[in-house]
Amino acid sequence: MSTLSDNVLHGDPGIEAHPPHREVHAAGVAATQTIFEKGRAGRRAFTCPELDVPAAEGLLPGAFRRAEPARLPEVSEPELVRHYVNLSKRNFDLDSGFYPLGSCTMKHNPRLHERVAALPGHARLHPLQTPKRAQGALELMHRLEHALGEIAGLPHVSLQPSAGSHGELLGVLLTRAYHEDRGETRTKVLAPDTSHGTNPATVTMAGYELVKVGTNPDGGVDLDDLRAKAAPDVACLMLTNPNTLGIFDPNIEEISRIVHDAGATLYYDGANLNAVMGHSRPGDMGFDIVHFNLHKSFTQPHGGGGPGAGPIAVSERIAPYLPHPVVVRREDGSFDLDQDRPKSIGRLRGFQGNYGVFVRSYAYICSLGAEGLKDASTTAVLNANYLLARLRSLVGEHLPLAFGERCMHEFVLSGAPMKKDLGIRTLDLAKRLLDHGFHPPTVYFPLLVDEALLIEPTETETKETLDAFAEAIAAIVREAAQDPSVARDAPYTTPVRRLDEAAAAKRPVIRQPL
Repeated sequence: MSTLSDNVLHGDPGIEAHPPHREVHAAGVAATQTIFEKGRAGRRAFTCPELDVPAAEGLLPGAFRRAEPARLPEVSEPELVRHYVNLSKRNFDLDSGFYPLGSCTMKHNPRLHERVAALPGHARLHPLQTPKRAQGALELMHRLEHALGEIAGLPHVSLQPSAGSHGELLGVLLTRAYHEDRGETRTKVLAPDTSHGTNPATVTMAGYELVKVGTNPDGGVDLDDLRAKAAPDVACLMLTNPNTLGIFDPNIEEISRIVHDAGATLYYDGANLNAVMGHSRPGDMGFDIVHFNLHKSFTQPHGGGGPGAGPIAVSERIAPYLPHPVVVRREDGSFDLDQDRPKSIGRLRGFQGNYGVFVRSYAYICSLGAEGLKDASTTAVLNANYLLARLRSLVGEHLPLAFGERCMHEFVLSGAPMKKDLGIRTLDLAKRLLDHGFHPPTVYFPLLVDEALLIEPTETETKETLDAFAEAIAAIVREAAQDPSVARDAPYTTPVRRLDEAAAAKRPVIRQPL
């Protein structure tokens, strides 16, 4: 049952327990306690059996041993299970509702792929196992690399990066290695003003200067601005296509020519690959480097802190600089890890990557095949355009499309008219959606759209779900026309009310007093 936050339940005089025109379901629940507060000395969830081998001292060097036992909570097994189960019920998750988080492709993760990843041969394989005793895993990785290379239209793949942002960093580091190997010193990286926030962060981490490229009235790259900024000191252009406005740039071949004529590389942010799999390939568009988000397009569970994976595919001229070791197939048909890569930038992380992610993604690719991947993208684009059409018919006056007429797999609405005419912001709409049982879309991104609302329905949602979501937004807009304070004070039915996110970021409480 949905509950009000503690300040309502405990009688905060500044909050109405039953505000007008609101659906409120209060329940008497105890104040939240951390697992440390629930602990009591002497309680046990598990007791280790006596050693059945002789005890030995000194196996672990003293420098790595604690001076005293860790101060961990002591709880019984029922209390431990209840604590984390109850916490899980307070979260919004993809298994319980629609999650239209724009730019993140929060689609259903087939349970079959979870079962495959849990098979003992996969789940119990030690990361330090020698290649000759991990032939199955290496073959799976080799096959996944080949499949991703086919999808990207680029022949060489590294699975090492642990996330999309990690793949971005690798792409820019490969660009640096490529230019340095040619004796060139380049200091700048171009990125559109619609780009993901990880792009400028990656550029800075790699030691480059970011230069923003403007957006034209159609939502694509401003070619005149690009030509003016594609100077000899530019190392790379980072681009998402379709971009975060949900628009496929029709000038991509000209963009590629401009960048390559300047001697720079063209990098593809694969966050939106879910829109074009099987229809177009970044390599064919002229991209030199592509990263994939296996936790977006290829149904590795997304969020929760990981693990994720951001493999990268590259052209022939970038291949010599890929991280080592590289999975190779020997003449006798066996698989091995090749360390002999003289121009490699080195390791990007420990071991070979997040192997469980590889298993799920390879299972997804095998389950769908080439036609299935193409159909997934077709349906994602269809769902997005259907939802856009529904919202236009219901709330188009207050939430117009920011750019273009149609979209790819996602689209951006502007809440500026809604803010002006109804007195509620995009954030208020997002918070009120929680009371209707929907996770809010992305808000206030891309930054160039005033009161932006970025929505991605994905291919795994039904028409009925999309209709219900559109009707919920329409209901909130109608409600705001009568009483905007309802949305301004939302949500009401969640475990906690609206939080001060700025204060949480500036003054985080991350330690439990003991």
